[in-house]
Amino acid sequence: MTKQQTITFVTETLEALYPETPVPLTHKDPYTLLIAVLLSAQCTDERVNKITPLLFAEADTPQEMVQLEVEQIKAIIRPCGLSPRKSKAIHELSQILLDKHAGEVPQSFEDLEALPGVGHKTASVVMSQAFGVPAFPVDTHIHRLAYRWKLSTGKNVVQTEKDLKRLFPEELWNKLHLQIIFFGREYCPARGHVPNACPICSKIGRKSLFI
Repeated sequence: MTKQQTITFVTETLEALYPETPVPLTHKDPYTLLIAVLLSAQCTDERVNKITPLLFAEADTPQEMVQLEVEQIKAIIRPCGLSPRKSKAIHELSQILLDKHAGEVPQSFEDLEALPGVGHKTASVVMSQAFGVPAFPVDTHIHRLAYRWKLSTGKNVVQTEKDLKRLFPEELWNKLHLQIIFFGREYCPARGHVPNACPICSKIGRKSLFI
């Protein structure tokens, strides 16, 4: 396949398999999405979705969250891993939202990435899924598949994001990143992957797109 043929094939295959792309993390507003995405670092969405109802039953707004002790948050979110760091970040960012943003989640990458525990990937998820701003959050699934599909050199997630943004139309980014995640989980896992049985890998040739 040529580069453009590969891009078209990937886009059409993903759209056929995943015409609907619900956000995997359970949430009700930008704040609860922000907290859920923060908790998902080095943790599965499935586990996060089991823990967030427990946390949000205690506090699902910045105002309520700052009333909890960091140790209380830590005890609830412990199954998600990295609980000392995540609990402190949740408490601190909630206070910053109250102090600097009138209790609202800011709608800019700069302000989001200035919050404790919020990196570029987390900010990208919130901007795309909470506010509809075009973004291409790159997680381990997307990084892995972009390399397998020869859409990126695979050097790091920063380069992968740049490559994918260059190759795909901006209007597809918000949906496409979720479609790739779903596909990676179902057909293209990190371990036990069978390329010949994969709906996309089986059709993409070995020749690199970067020539």
